[in-house]
Amino acid sequence: MKKTSNQRKKNTSHRQSRGGRSGARMNPSAKNRSAKPVAPKPKPVKAKRSPSATSSEHTQVIQWYPGHMTKTKRRIEKDLKLVDAVAEIIDARIPISSRNPDIARLTAGKPRIVLLNKCDMADPRATAQWVSFLSRENVRAIPVDCKSGRGVDRFVPVLTEMLRERIESYKAKGMVNPSMRVMIVGIPNVGKSTFINRISKKTKANAADRPGVTRGNQWFTVSKGFEMLDTPGVLWPKFDDQTVGEHLAFTGAIKSEVMDTELLAIRLLDLLKELHTPEFEERYQLTREDLALPSYELLEKIARNRGMLISGGEADTERAAYTLLDEFRAAKLGRITLEKP
Repeated sequence: MKKTSNQRKKNTSHRQSRGGRSGARMNPSAKNRSAKPVAPKPKPVKAKRSPSATSSEHTQVIQWYPGHMTKTKRRIEKDLKLVDAVAEIIDARIPISSRNPDIARLTAGKPRIVLLNKCDMADPRATAQWVSFLSRENVRAIPVDCKSGRGVDRFVPVLTEMLRERIESYKAKGMVNPSMRVMIVGIPNVGKSTFINRISKKTKANAADRPGVTRGNQWFTVSKGFEMLDTPGVLWPKFDDQTVGEHLAFTGAIKSEVMDTELLAIRLLDLLKELHTPEFEERYQLTREDLALPSYELLEKIARNRGMLISGGEADTERAAYTLLDEFRAAKLGRITLEKP
């Protein structure tokens, strides 16, 4: 029997409240068995966001902290005494959400350089603002794109300058060509292994476009006088600010199977509608009237425009949701920065 328009809307509302067709594995009751409480709670990071970062009725509670990350934190603390500096890789599109506050605490006292990775996907004006902002915090920052190699060649010269006094101190003690050791840290899927492969000009570190690939610490020779220690990604132990969780999910730092993809896509549409990026509107052939639709109806419109239909001619919103997220992560919707300094 063919469903009426009201029945379809009712079912849609019910599906969203239940967590979507894929089934939400995150919920406000925090029943995710893989999650482990970590004490003390990190201090919430207050980000000044673009006007698009608005609250929505579609917001879902995102929590994901696998047990191996607790082990990784302990390993980082143990290995810090082996290194002379720390290189933190963050996502240029979400510089606040991709900076685990635990890393700053764990690596306190070590010279630190920040690499704003995936800068080719971010708004270049916003990236320049972030470099300036970090410099005022006495942190050296370099925009890089590890896949293309853009900016990577600046890493060793900047690091050499940062460690000049330490290098001279070692030479004064009789050490000829002392080797500096640098620890690479960052959240999952931010590009640590890709960076090491690029800077060492070899394909040794495991790299993939999904979180959780690097599981053990690995040493690599970067250049003459520099060695690098790769570490598994460390995600936030808890997202006190749910916007942080959403931004990490948008960029793929959280595994897709632990979230409701349709609800996540709807939240992304909440932001994209206000950003008005021409690439987004042109890619999905959206009119001004389309952009005025509620986000779930807009997702249906995108599905129809792309010919994503299921039996009965209904829009396949689940497939459209996966497509939207994949194309955002590939920067096919424009160079977008979700967080401003």
